[in-house]
Amino acid sequence: MAGNSTGVVIAALVANGAIAVLKFVGFLLTGSPAMLSETYHSISDTGNQVFLLVGIRYGGRDADQRHPFGYGKAQFFYSFLVSVMLFGIAGWEAAKHGYNAIVHGGHGGPRTATLPFTDVVFDAVFVNYVVLLGAIAFELYAFKKANDEIRRQMDVHDWDGYREAFRHTSDVTTLTALTEDFIALSGAGIALFGVFLTRTTGNHIYDAASALIIGIMLMGFAIALAWENKRLLLGESLPAPEEQKLRDVVAEWEGVTELVDFRTVYFGPGRLLVTADVAFEKELATEAIDGRITDIEAALIETDEHVRKVYIEPEL
Repeated sequence: MAGNSTGVVIAALVANGAIAVLKFVGFLLTGSPAMLSETYHSISDTGNQVFLLVGIRYGGRDADQRHPFGYGKAQFFYSFLVSVMLFGIAGWEAAKHGYNAIVHGGHGGPRTATLPFTDVVFDAVFVNYVVLLGAIAFELYAFKKANDEIRRQMDVHDWDGYREAFRHTSDVTTLTALTEDFIALSGAGIALFGVFLTRTTGNHIYDAASALIIGIMLMGFAIALAWENKRLLLGESLPAPEEQKLRDVVAEWEGVTELVDFRTVYFGPGRLLVTADVAFEKELATEAIDGRITDIEAALIETDEHVRKVYIEPEL
């Protein structure tokens, strides 16, 4: 599973890097503010993939004495860095460039370019069209892959829509990828529309406004992603309905008289720690209590696939 995720991230890294270069070429040929904003966007996407790879690799390390529950939260940390350092900064630069283009004027209309090793002259804006349409095609494919995974999680956990899924999922890689792909699709579409309107009307304001909108979208994504990672970095528990299912497993077990305390916390993507203080029937022998604890632990792991560690303390 981890190998598949790594392969997907590497493919996205190569594609986003190539798209960033092509968008920058489009900007150099036409001076389009929207293309420069999209260049910042693709650079941030590329950096995002790098950080996700580091997080996946670092988070997959085995537990040791210093980190007895492993390094799973590394993915939360690196995703947080993505939101603050990459999308926030890229969004600010894109928005600033778009604002300056609106206030101080655009790029002076369409430019021409010559095909290498030929005398063929063409309107360079068509480079922008080709690059943006190619980016949209790639992002549609990537968005579908991420959307299929989040919908699978919604079905497994009975989450009611995307909003609940975003609030409760611990799969920060899919969360980041889905939101990133949606923003990338939207940004490429806005840039294409702005470039087209400027090319058609000769008015730079459409291109410049597109750049500003893309920057604002990136900064908004940065805030949303940072907020989602904050809850996981701080140690969020299972949603109440799902936690109640685990509580019921323990409370209804034969020989249990009271569930004194019950806690859950994520210590990595899809890695859940469960602790419980349980009062058993007083006439049960120590061996019988140990047997029941073992059975309860197995039942909890079977009830929720995310449960990886269970600690049950008998109350005397």
